[in-house]
Amino acid sequence: MQDLRTVTEPARAKLNLALHVRHRRADGYHELETLFAFVEHGDIVRVTPAETDSFTLIGPFAAVLAGEGDNLVMRAAARFRAAFGGGAHAIELEKHLPVASGIGGGSADAAATLRALAALHGVDLADPKLFAIADALGSDVPACLLGRTALGRGRGEQLEPLEGLAGTPTLLVNPGVGVSTAAVFKAWDGIDHGPIGEGDLLAVARAGRNDLEPPARAIAPAIDAVLAALAAQPGVLLARMSGSGATCFALFESDAARDAAAAALQRPEWWLATTRLC
Repeated sequence: MQDLRTVTEPARAKLNLALHVRHRRADGYHELETLFAFVEHGDIVRVTPAETDSFTLIGPFAAVLAGEGDNLVMRAAARFRAAFGGGAHAIELEKHLPVASGIGGGSADAAATLRALAALHGVDLADPKLFAIADALGSDVPACLLGRTALGRGRGEQLEPLEGLAGTPTLLVNPGVGVSTAAVFKAWDGIDHGPIGEGDLLAVARAGRNDLEPPARAIAPAIDAVLAALAAQPGVLLARMSGSGATCFALFESDAARDAAAAALQRPEWWLATTRLC
């Protein structure tokens, strides 16, 4: 008898607490060192076995993706079926994260789809074939599949889980502008400014940097105002841009400090989310 239960999986936003670009590889990718972290806020994926495949978009940012003929969620489902079987599925994506904003929305959605399908069909989340699918879908997808704080190397797919900072109050702010990941990488200065350090996670993150921040700020100057506003808030432990932008984040010493910052930074054009690190 067919299993008709619906599996719901969170697609948590990804943050790069630090992102060091070391060099451009011969294959065109960039060699990275990055501190991945995840927050409680994100999209939601629901997967139900069905007679035929279907994909439904709901949520505040659904309209931005409406009309896309291809997406990472359906690619993830197709590749899961090719590797493990499992038939058709009805997939619903509840979109709460801005699109193309440096916090891994599409990658997180694809990873959540893989986790939901694995739960439906009895596939171990540690199965190497599952991570191979994630790796083929995109550089951030393996980290999103792992879904926990980790040091990423290579394109970001070589993962070393780390401890620390779970529960830290966090504020996400997007200035309402989009930036192209390809354009940001193209504008990177090409200089290796050194590796990520070792030790206490917060200290390592604060001593680190995001090498994509300068080119992203040059392309989208609206990021400047967000970073300046975040850095000026009382109780900030770290303020930085995530990924290739334009979303920025701040870690705070308390919920009260984070919530006060969120109240102070309300702008009509800015998207904000109060959350905490997982």
